[in-house]
Amino acid sequence: MSGQGKVALVTGAGSGIGRATALALMAEGYAMVLVGRRQEQLDATAELGKATGSRSLAVPTDVGDPAAVKALFAKVKDEFGRLDLLFNNAGTGTPPVPIEELTYEQWKAVVDVNLTGPFLCTQEAIRMMKRQTPQGGRIINNGSLAAHAPRPLSIAYTATKHLITGITRQVALDGRPFDIACGQIDIGNAATPMTAHTPTGALQANGSMMPEKQMDTAHVGQAVVYMAGLPLDTNVLFMTVMATKMPYVGRG
Repeated sequence: MSGQGKVALVTGAGSGIGRATALALMAEGYAMVLVGRRQEQLDATAELGKATGSRSLAVPTDVGDPAAVKALFAKVKDEFGRLDLLFNNAGTGTPPVPIEELTYEQWKAVVDVNLTGPFLCTQEAIRMMKRQTPQGGRIINNGSLAAHAPRPLSIAYTATKHLITGITRQVALDGRPFDIACGQIDIGNAATPMTAHTPTGALQANGSMMPEKQMDTAHVGQAVVYMAGLPLDTNVLFMTVMATKMPYVGRG
């Protein structure tokens, strides 16, 4: 198993893509740190992963809070002594509203989770990865197709996901001397609670509502397993995994 003896941390691990990825990594032998806001959801993921035989640790954390993130990584160091993989997956959005109607509070809530959270977690992961023996590790960011093309009325989500691409590139560059690899997975229409409306109708650029195809989150988990399983001298900088028939390629 590619993850035997390795430690991974997944944010947003209580549901959706985070849960599917955590379970896929545990099946590969990774010891797992499950991070999210709700203890009961993290515990449910841990319970589902018991059959793999891999160890897991559930740590409820607000990733947008610097003190909480520092406490999280201190716990990881105490429990496991090292970190081999960070998957910055936690994300949130807003209801679809015109730009001028988005409140500051809505904007800040998305920025805290989607942008500040990955930055803070990346900082702490790099500190650990530089100091541990053997040195190095891998960081994977969930960029989303919104890192490339917006959906209507989603400025906060789109802006933060575009900025994640900048973080990915910078960490990939600055991590080189320390064997820290960084890549990004851009996901389109995985079936999660956030996209539950998509099969019945999603807002299109022309103002219409149209059902869209989805894919199973398990395929995202397997894609992350592939990225994570590469040796540190090899990196998938960007990967796109999406529902084949969703309206993204071309003009719709």
